[in-house]
Amino acid sequence: MCGIIGIVGSEAVAPALYDGLTVLQHRGQDAAGIATIDGTRIRIHKANGLVRDVFGAEQMRLLAGRIGIAHCRYPTAGSEGSDEAQPFYVNSPYGIALAHNGNLINTEALRHEVFEQDRRHINTQSDSEVLLNVLAHELMRQERLDPDAAFKAVAEVHRRCLGGYAVVGTVLGLGLVGFRDPNGIRPLVLGRRESASGTEYALASESVALDLLGFTRMRDVAPGEAIVITAQGELHAQQCAAPAKHAPCIFEYVYFARPDSMIENVSVHKARMRMGVKLGEKILRLRPDHDIDTIIPIPDSARDSALEVANVLGVKYREGFIKNRYVGRTFIMPGQGERVKSVRRKLNPIPLEFRNRVVLLVDDSIVRGTTSRQIVQMARDAGARKVYLASAAPPVRHPNIYGIDMPAANELIAHDRSEEEVQAALGCDWLIYQDLADLEWAVAEGNDSLHGFDSSCFTGEYVTGTTSEYLERLSEQRGDEARQKRLAG
Repeated sequence: MCGIIGIVGSEAVAPALYDGLTVLQHRGQDAAGIATIDGTRIRIHKANGLVRDVFGAEQMRLLAGRIGIAHCRYPTAGSEGSDEAQPFYVNSPYGIALAHNGNLINTEALRHEVFEQDRRHINTQSDSEVLLNVLAHELMRQERLDPDAAFKAVAEVHRRCLGGYAVVGTVLGLGLVGFRDPNGIRPLVLGRRESASGTEYALASESVALDLLGFTRMRDVAPGEAIVITAQGELHAQQCAAPAKHAPCIFEYVYFARPDSMIENVSVHKARMRMGVKLGEKILRLRPDHDIDTIIPIPDSARDSALEVANVLGVKYREGFIKNRYVGRTFIMPGQGERVKSVRRKLNPIPLEFRNRVVLLVDDSIVRGTTSRQIVQMARDAGARKVYLASAAPPVRHPNIYGIDMPAANELIAHDRSEEEVQAALGCDWLIYQDLADLEWAVAEGNDSLHGFDSSCFTGEYVTGTTSEYLERLSEQRGDEARQKRLAG
């Protein structure tokens, strides 16, 4: 998962891009980069690390210009290393920089096409560089450089590229270009603000970045739509792909997005509250005479759901874990040993909230189970009489192929296991999962035009289609053994 933002402003945009990245940091903590248009040059600085570590005063001074894009990332399948940091740049035609959130599932075929047919060389393993070169080739085929030419090029990108993607790019002589995959899997939102010098526009993965910078959220970029904002500040928009099933990623609402963001006109905060209501109602149906004393969330993204579970059950809500905020997300860490150590560094229980109580722990989801297993044991060690565990999402049984680097299928704790077997593996006294229909209702209730989602990590049904060969290759790339070999060099 990655965070992207692009701005066409009336003054230097690098400081605003930096600030926007800081509130998108949860989407990627591996690397960060900014590219700006400075007259007839594109200036880029990018490196591994958190936003605050990548950019110093000297780098920010060099990033001149009032048009720019920015990116923060964590490694997707097969792509660890500093050369994978974005934005990527290509000099022909015109000079284009691009930042991408998502994953193409036909990258290997495209890589051959780009070399054999487009006569372009790909220098990294990143699908984002492939996407950039497809866009560059299609833009070069146009006879002019204007918004209409950009729309035609994006239409060809949609025709050739398969997967989930949201993109922002700068084109010398044109301005800012942004677009979203035809299914709208990955999010992209458009904002506007008025300044003394005129109207300014921004595109970002989440509306929280617009809020921070004083932009008014206008709308989500539609699936298959492209946005062009010229250097003169003119906004152009056009649908560039045939209608397809609208299927935004439901895991954004479960886990990745910040609760203060709006995605598809749905409040992430409210969606998570509704998840908690439905989860509480299911608990009452299954165990109307439950013996739960206390509801404790596993911080942070489960808090909204846990509070509503407590309200439905009429049970005390308590904070039982203190979180160390300087440890990354554990399910994307490279090896099992590192994940185990990180969980122990990440959370510490408050024994008074567990001692002699029947505790229901609420988490947003359960992926590998590494974290959950240790947290259950922490609760027991802290004195809980019984430890129940509830997930605000259904069992994660399949890999995500659209930009969330979930592990290989055989490393998912619910893959090929019944709920009873998962319960035994986690060591809890009772395990309860959200029903998929309830999860989808909880999100769609905020927007009557939402009729479906990418729920493939729960169902194994991929809206773009896929092949068993691709899934096998992805499993090889994402497995712990392959990841350790890449990191070892």
